[in-house]
This record gives sequence, C-alpha cells and structure tokens, in this order.
Amino acid sequence: MTERLPSPQLLLALTALRDRAMAATSLNALAFSMANDLYQLLPFHQALVFAHHGQAQELLCVSGLARPSEDSPYLIWLEQASRWINAQLVDSAPRWLAREALDLPESLADGWSEWWPDGVLCIPIQQTEGTRLGLVCLLLEAEPPEALLTLMQGVWQTWAYCWHSLTHKPRLLGWRPSRRQLLLLALVAGLMLLIPVRQSALAPAEIVSRQSQVISSPLAGVIAEVAVRPNQAVSAGTPLFRLDETTLRNRAEVLTQEVAVADAELLAASQRAFDNPQSRRELTLLSGRAQQKRAELNGVQLQLGRSQVVAPAAGVAVFSDANDWLGKPVVTGERIMQLADPARPAMRIQLPVADAIALEPGAEVALFLTAYPLQPLRGKILETSYQAQTNAEGVVAYRLLASIEEAPAHARLGLHGTAKLYGERVLLGYYLLRRPLAALRAWSGL
Repeated sequence: MTERLPSPQLLLALTALRDRAMAATSLNALAFSMANDLYQLLPFHQALVFAHHGQAQELLCVSGLARPSEDSPYLIWLEQASRWINAQLVDSAPRWLAREALDLPESLADGWSEWWPDGVLCIPIQQTEGTRLGLVCLLLEAEPPEALLTLMQGVWQTWAYCWHSLTHKPRLLGWRPSRRQLLLLALVAGLMLLIPVRQSALAPAEIVSRQSQVISSPLAGVIAEVAVRPNQAVSAGTPLFRLDETTLRNRAEVLTQEVAVADAELLAASQRAFDNPQSRRELTLLSGRAQQKRAELNGVQLQLGRSQVVAPAAGVAVFSDANDWLGKPVVTGERIMQLADPARPAMRIQLPVADAIALEPGAEVALFLTAYPLQPLRGKILETSYQAQTNAEGVVAYRLLASIEEAPAHARLGLHGTAKLYGERVLLGYYLLRRPLAALRAWSGL
C-alpha cells in the first residue's frame, strides 16, 4: 500500500505560515502570527503564546485578542498553568496533554474544566542547542493527526529561528555596565593617562650633505652651458658651467683698440714735448688715460677668465635641471648649484610648527625613506633653527639637521622620506591632549 502524499493546498498553507513568520519584524508581530495564522490547519478554541524568562512565563499573545488584560482571573490562572505545563515538557517535541490522563493540581483542575477544553497541544520553541525561548499552547477537543504534526515540524523550526533572530543581541551591544563597573573603568582610564610615554612627531625630511659649498655666478651674465648633470660626481677642477662671453669679448676688443690709441697719443705727445711746452703739459693727462684704458682691459680679461666656473673640490653637483639654467640671465652671487660631499650625509628635516615638540640637540631621529621604507636610518639632532620659516610647500616649519649613523650605500643625496623625532617622556594624558589644549587656548585666549 503506497503512502498518501500531502495535498498541494496543505503544502501551500505550510509555506504561507513560514513566510509570514519570516516577514515578522518584531517579537510581538511573530507572536501574533503564531497565535492566529495556524487556525486554518488546526481549528482550535484558542491559541496562547508565552515567552520563557527563566522560571517565569510571560503571555505575549492570545488568539482573537489585540491585547490581553492583566487583571482578569483567567490570565492570573494562566500564569500558574503555563509554569506547570512548561515543567511537563522535557524536550523540544510537541506534546498532547489530555485532562483525563493528567494528575492536575487542585489549583489548576477547576480552572481547566472552566476555561479549557479536554486537551491542549503544547509546542516548545527552542534553539538548536536546547535553550527554551517560548511556548505555544493550542486548545483543542482532540489530538491532531500524527502525520499533520510531522509535516509541521518545519513550521516549528521556522518559529524558533525567527524568535531567536528577533531577540538575540550581540553580547557587546546587549551588555549594560553597572555603576561599579563604570567607576572601575573610569579608574582604569585615569591610571592609563598617567602612563609615561615618549613624545614623537613626524616631519618630511631629505638626505643632504653636512659639508657642501654654494656654487654661485661670479659675475652678471647669461648661462651659456652647463657641463655637468644633476647629482654627478665631479673632481676638483672639473668645469661646471660657463657664462656667455660675447659681450665681454666685444668689450675687450674695443678696449684693446682704445689702449692702442691712448699709447699712440702718448708717444706723439712725448715726441712733441722736446720743443713744444704745450705738449709737455698734456703728457700727464695722456699717460693717465692710457693707464685707465689698460686697467679696464685687464678687468675685462679677468672677467673672461672667470666666465668658466670649475669645481673647487671633489663632490656631487646638486641642482634641479640643466635646462632650467640654459639661457637664463643671472646676477653676481646668484646660487646656481651646490657642491656636496657624499661621504658626510645628514638629514634635513622640516618640522611644522603645529607638530613641534620640545627637542634638544642629541634627540633621536628615525628616517623612513620613500624608496626604502623597510630600512630606516638612525641619527641624532645636530642643529635646530631658532625661527620658523615658510618652506616651498607653504608650511611654516622649523629647519632641523640630524646626523646619519652608519649610512648604508643606498642613502644617497636627494632622497626624501618621513622622519620620526623622539622627544622627552611625558604622561599619556598630556600626549593625547596637548594639541586640543593648545587649540582651546588659542581659541579662548586663556
């Protein structure tokens, strides 16, 4: 004999029950669905939904009622009956309780016969691990078919899942500290603010040379040629750049002719001076003029010799780009480049005024280069500027110079990074509140 399959209408009704439970947005909405939507499958006299709170049972919903009245005799009796029924359920399986087969206490027997029918179907709502969440009681005249209860196991599980989802809260969010715990937390936080920590600050930094010479223009003119590349190593006497000599050479040629003319006039006056007293008086004037022209010619020739600038010592030529200088007019003393000694590297740090801390010469510094972030360079403060100045980025900052201890091969001049400066030890509270307090004082004027 083949087993009879459930009808499509029954399966649709079970699916609808589970969908309504999943659509509930609160525990009260779920309890209302549990107490009323099951009537089409199990025509009951009444359905009761209880929430389990330890040993107590809270009535959440009664079928057909919007809100039960707490002072009615029936609800007072229900409170005792729900506790007794919950004690009879030892597992998560639904149980049919018939009045004739039960040894009811005297306090419950009269009320059962007055308000309830012959039996009640008790459905525990439990989690997977066995924690009881609630209880559903269906007041019926007869026990439901076993096949129907088997099909409705999915509905009971859906109710338990929805109940747990609506009432479960994360442990941290559900925790409410007591007054004693708050005081303890405040005490611990206060003690933590007294922990000594080391002040530190971050600032942009660059590797420079501790010994460098400024190569400036020896005279006014136009740069005609730059003979070296940026960061090129040069030796003493290597040509660095050359100024345009066109104007000076033209001036030298003109002065050469003027010197020749002055010498000729002086020679002619000297020959006439033997018999002409007037020519003897002109000798002094013509001699001074010749000496003046010759001095001017020597000065121009000296400038021609200085138009080619060479390296005064060995080092590295530090400048931006040769194309930035070609054809550019310069004045005497204008800096063109620097000649740095790569054997003596150092850190040049721009510490913003807003991040400044108390630093003394000898304070420790760690430089994290952008190109080599995993190989920090260590050093100590050598010099600190007295006055803050605006740097190229428009930030008012103090200029610091720090040494580099055991400089590796990759620590070449011109590399940039971030320097971490270490100051004195202060309390953690001061470390955290230093800048807010400074801003508050600046705002309030106290």
